[in-house]
Parts: sequence; C-alpha cells; structure tokens
Amino acid sequence: MSALVARLELFAAKALLAAIVVLVFAAAVGRTFGYPLVWSVDVAQLLFIWVCFLGANRALRLKTHIGVDFFVRNLPRAARHRVELVLAIVVLAFLGALAVSGYKLTMMNWQRVYGDSGISYAWVTVAVPVGAAMLAITLVGHVVGALRSGGLVFYADRTVDRSQSQLG
Repeated sequence: MSALVARLELFAAKALLAAIVVLVFAAAVGRTFGYPLVWSVDVAQLLFIWVCFLGANRALRLKTHIGVDFFVRNLPRAARHRVELVLAIVVLAFLGALAVSGYKLTMMNWQRVYGDSGISYAWVTVAVPVGAAMLAITLVGHVVGALRSGGLVFYADRTVDRSQSQLG
C-alpha cells in the first residue's frame, strides 16, 4: 500500500508540474499574440503550492530533505537517535499547528474568489493542512521505524542501497 501511495504521489507531482509548464507557456504564447490567458497564472500558482507539499513529502519519505547536521553528526549513534526523536516531536507539533492554522485559513477563504480564475481561494489554502497532514503521517512512520530499529528519523542509513532512488 505504501509503495502505491508513493507512486501515486509522484505521478500527481509530475502531472501538476507538467500542467504548470503548459499553463505558463500557453499564457506566454497567448500574450504574444494578443490573447492573454489571465487565469492561467492563478491556476499555475495554485498547482505550485500542491507540487511543493507533494515534493516535500517525497523528500521526507526518502529522507533527502536538506538538513543541518553539523552539531549532531559526530554524536554517538544512541545520542543522535534520541536527539532526532526529540526533533521529530518538535516537527510534529509544528505540523499540527500548521494543519490547524491552515484549516482555519481555508474555512475563512472558502467564499473568496482566487484572482481571475473564478475558483475558490480555499483550493490554494487547503494545500497547507493537507500537506502538513501528509508530512506528519510520513514523519510518524519514520519515528515508528526509528523506534523499532534504533535507526535515525531524518537521515537515511548509510548502509541502505539508494541506487534505485531518483534522488541519488
């Protein structure tokens, strides 16, 4: 099930990114010939927030997020494991707050029309609670895995073969 969800998430991110490229290109061509697509930039921006959260979740799942490990890099494995568990709790609290705030923002903006697109601005803001929830679910999975194996939450185990990863 997890692999299926990951493939669907990747497909959605790629499809949305392709749609953004097509929309921006069509808008540029339309403007060149005097027929601007005024709604296309709004829709491209809407899709971009969704691509950002899908990409962030993929990076978290693959443990390829940018991280600053200067201070914890040289800690003993057990100490680093504990530090990462504490940091995971902090990140989960932040994601929870982000989801709650994003939900409130979505409810406030349901009637607002997004630019010239004619669609509800809530389709933009709902990406925040949905994205935060996706990230939280992925992070909880990493925490459970780290508790079971004694591994790290945020950093990939160096012994894992990542040759099949698209991110290297």
